[in-house]
Amino acid sequence: MAKIYIVYGSTTGNTEWVAGQLEAQMKAAGHDVAKAKAADVSADGLCGGKDLVAFGCSTWGDEEIELQEDFIPLFEAFDKIGAKGVKTAVFGCGDEDYKYFCGAVDAISDKLAELGASVVGGKLKINGDPDGAKDAIKSWGDGVLAAL
Repeated sequence: MAKIYIVYGSTTGNTEWVAGQLEAQMKAAGHDVAKAKAADVSADGLCGGKDLVAFGCSTWGDEEIELQEDFIPLFEAFDKIGAKGVKTAVFGCGDEDYKYFCGAVDAISDKLAELGASVVGGKLKINGDPDGAKDAIKSWGDGVLAAL
């Protein structure tokens, strides 16, 4: 049984919904899973004692990549999360009509890799309403769990 933490930032509720789907899938697989909003967590040692930390964030903006508002303070303090050597995964929702479709997923993944984390499962990027992406979410979750 792995200890998994899912931390997400969601404005419209889409990324929160995906986090809930992943939480249910990972619990059903027998893992100890906790989920929290990015606004409710402290960066200090966030990854400590976890086998996997999954980060979810929606993307805003067309002129540049803008992370979801609640996720920004956490992202700015990523050097304090203790990511080195920890397995991580990144997912997010966005709108493919924007120049930087799900750019937050790329920015978070890149930062985690820079900090020495192992980013597993590839990047899950969901366009629009995630209800239509249940199969993709499950498949991605299966890939992440296989990497544990």
